[in-house]
Amino acid sequence: MTQTVRLFAVALAAGAITLGGYKLFVEDTPQIAVTQQEATPSFIPTTFNTETGSNEPINFTEAAEKTVHAVVHVKNTTMSKGPTSMRDFFFGGGSSRPLIGTGSGVIISPDGYIITNNHVIENSTELEVTLNNNKSFEAELIGTDPKTDIALIKIEPDGSLPFVPFADSNNVKIGEWVLAVGNPFNLTSTVTAGIVSAKARDLNEFDAQSQSFIQTDAAVNRGNSGGALVNTQGQLIGINTAITSETGSYVGYSFAVPSNTARKIVEDIMEYGNVQRGILGIQGGGLNSARAEYYGIDETEGVYVAAIEEGSGADKGGIQEGDVIKQIDGYKIAKFSDLTGYLGSKRPNDVVDVTVLRDGRQRTIPVTLIKLEVYEIEELGIEIKNASEKELRRRDLEEGVKINRIISEDMSRYDLDGAMIIKINDIKVSNIDDAKRIMRNRDYDDPIKMTFVDRDGKLNSFIFR
Repeated sequence: MTQTVRLFAVALAAGAITLGGYKLFVEDTPQIAVTQQEATPSFIPTTFNTETGSNEPINFTEAAEKTVHAVVHVKNTTMSKGPTSMRDFFFGGGSSRPLIGTGSGVIISPDGYIITNNHVIENSTELEVTLNNNKSFEAELIGTDPKTDIALIKIEPDGSLPFVPFADSNNVKIGEWVLAVGNPFNLTSTVTAGIVSAKARDLNEFDAQSQSFIQTDAAVNRGNSGGALVNTQGQLIGINTAITSETGSYVGYSFAVPSNTARKIVEDIMEYGNVQRGILGIQGGGLNSARAEYYGIDETEGVYVAAIEEGSGADKGGIQEGDVIKQIDGYKIAKFSDLTGYLGSKRPNDVVDVTVLRDGRQRTIPVTLIKLEVYEIEELGIEIKNASEKELRRRDLEEGVKINRIISEDMSRYDLDGAMIIKINDIKVSNIDDAKRIMRNRDYDDPIKMTFVDRDGKLNSFIFR
């Protein structure tokens, strides 16, 4: 008991000392209260808005409402002839049967002009357009441009139609929100959203085809072809055209022809009946580290000018071999598809300001575009162009057309670039119009004889069967 009392006394003394120390040293000192609150994550909400300083979230409904009624369903009927019996298989013959293909189209005027893809309407014997209100119309093919995969068709509506206005696709920015509107898998009036993933995308820079697509991650599938890619204001910035996929279905990226190119194509078709292409008149390509080392320059962005076409706008304007094109009309040129994409919206005789880097200094040169006059002879796998007087004199020729490029693998092994064709089927060829007429009037099953002078000045003849 005595021990217990002793321990209790020690505890009281310790408590008194503690309390006294608190009173003496702590009580008069200002205190900071710390309140434990629920932890708040440190982040910035990823709400996107188009107006700087605006707190309003992006809203797709207005753009969807503006465009969904102006995107149509296109049905293409083609006739295919095939064997229906073993006799037909071995001896030829058979009956024709209709094949149905579907896609999308975009109404671009209230009186019924519709833009779509060439591959949507190709080889059609009958075209039918169905509006979003389920009304169907027979459509007329106005014109096509297989190079850009753009076609123009027309319906005769009962009254004015809703349409999608064009935007300036040069002003589209990477990361910008977009909507894809179309009819995938026959599911009419479908809207998907995404962003612009890249601009001036060339799916194969080695195929000699000038592509310059807008790339987006908005879902696009079979049937979306010819449909609209629009911005958040409901304005047309592209025509959905292609996807890259191992399965044939959407896997993350799709590609659209820029609206500036598509608009220029349809305007040319309506005004001229064909497409008027304007070119600088240069040969060259994009740059990277390897090419920069090869050419002995430090630049890895831009278009290197390897050759100038005689008499072209580039030649007359003063662009020189070895120049690096850095801008055109103030737009940055980082790769070859930037250049071809911009020129795709221009016409012959348009003047563009080309900024080049030469000897370490930039200079801007006004260049008048010339008309691209070429003709693809698909049966021969070549593209030809009119030859200049200097080129003809150099080969000691009075007439002929120049092989501009090879478009088939079979012909690539003959090394015919730059050869001069002087006869086709023993008929003289002075220009591409002569070549067109000869090919148009020949019997389809007849062989083709091509007489040409190669780059070494030697006369040759090939017969293609």
